[in-house]
Amino acid sequence: MARRKRTPEENARREKIRELLQLANVGSMDDIHELFKDTIAEFMENGLEAELDDQLGYSRYEYKNKDTDNSRNGRSSKTLRTSFGDVEVSVPRDRKSEFDPKVLRKSQTSISQDIEEKILSMYARA
Repeated sequence: MARRKRTPEENARREKIRELLQLANVGSMDDIHELFKDTIAEFMENGLEAELDDQLGYSRYEYKNKDTDNSRNGRSSKTLRTSFGDVEVSVPRDRKSEFDPKVLRKSQTSISQDIEEKILSMYARA
């Protein structure tokens, strides 16, 4: 059976992954696990930030034009259990404590392997 030809997008994605692996100086499976943990944390933090932007109605740097009396109020740290080990995630807060994220619920302490695979897959496509 002949091997399927890769699309230009797949080739570009694979090249970016190679560059990332080289930049991260990956030399062992532990290095790969650390890279996956960093990827999961980055993805979760970006999703949480986008959710807070949506709830407040303005982005982090557009605070002068806001239409709400609620505002950002720093961040808190949360430890998530993953199949790659514990991952520290920085969770944004709002002053009135009304922010109830959907990406990562307030009481959530782990993410399933299915979600991990989706995160890594989506990150690889970017």
